[in-house]
Amino acid sequence: MSLALKYRPKTLNEIIGQEHLLAKGAVLRTLIEKNALMHSFFYGAPGCGKTTLARVIANVLKRPFFELNATTLKVEDLRKIFKEYTNALEKPLIFIDEVHRLSKNQQEVLLPFMENHTALIIGASTQNPYYSLTSAMRSRSHLFELKQIHDEALHLLLETIIEKEVIDLPQDAKNFIVTSSTGDARAMLNLLESSKALENISIEQLKSIRPYALQAGSSEADSHYDLASAMIKSIRGSDVDASIYYLARLVNGGEPAEFIARRLAILASEDIGNANPHALNLASSTLNIVKMIGYPEARISLSQLVIYLASSPKSNAAYLAINKALSAIQAGEIHSIPANIKQDKVNYLYPHNYGGWVEQNYMSKNMKFYESSKVGFENTLDEWLGKIKNI
Repeated sequence: MSLALKYRPKTLNEIIGQEHLLAKGAVLRTLIEKNALMHSFFYGAPGCGKTTLARVIANVLKRPFFELNATTLKVEDLRKIFKEYTNALEKPLIFIDEVHRLSKNQQEVLLPFMENHTALIIGASTQNPYYSLTSAMRSRSHLFELKQIHDEALHLLLETIIEKEVIDLPQDAKNFIVTSSTGDARAMLNLLESSKALENISIEQLKSIRPYALQAGSSEADSHYDLASAMIKSIRGSDVDASIYYLARLVNGGEPAEFIARRLAILASEDIGNANPHALNLASSTLNIVKMIGYPEARISLSQLVIYLASSPKSNAAYLAINKALSAIQAGEIHSIPANIKQDKVNYLYPHNYGGWVEQNYMSKNMKFYESSKVGFENTLDEWLGKIKNI
């Protein structure tokens, strides 16, 4: 039996690193212990304990447990389980892994059984299921995010296991096994298991098995979050060389190309915006490209994007505008829609009939959210608006 299976937690107290959900008094733990858990979907990085948590819940609730995977799930299999337990006193727990891969048809099949509580449905995904599940599925369930397991918890688990398994590891090897696993307990135990077969285990041997850290990237003292932050702030500050340096640190640490590209896509809107709208197009293209090609070639596309973003004019006007509007709405600024722009279009003036612009009400209360930075193409847009409105 592998170490990952042998030491898989069997109780809530044995699960590590999810204190925000499972500490005494935490909401999820309370719902489980009071048998009040609704249909739920867990999402988080690989190896953070999603499947383990579902199995532990089944044990705590003493429910029949069915473990399925959305990639191979057949509707007939679901219907067979539901039929078996239609009139049963005990209801099964059906766990569906890779839940973001459920088709719309599969989700629709689940809905009536979720509504009637024929079974307790728990799903797991490495992606936020908010974006892959239908609104009908979300309205019948709760979403819980599991965090990457922090290094301190992984070190404690590692020490416990090497003592029980009588494995001799130097301290630098222990540190590498933990930090290179970047919050993935399963990956940590798999590397530990491989090391058992080696003689005089050294960090060099471990690096030959795992040359790059997993998922989160850097195994150095600086966390991948700090490196990503340094790269973003360097781009925002238009320092091309510093931006490339921190990109190289992330790439060398094994940071997933998609993670880097996602962060850069956010920056393209938040810090550049309409000062150079092509930045968002290039960021979007890069994100698609790195998904397809991966490393080592992805580093080139990322480098091109970083140089372009760092060299672009900067504006956070779009970022500030939406935040200001959301703050107003959350503060109670909810006003009626003027009749002329409702669906019925009472007295609506069609701008194209007036040369592209005509004065009319679009809000029942005048409010100002957007302030142009007058930088780059944003200034051109500003001039165009002023021209058509004769300002």
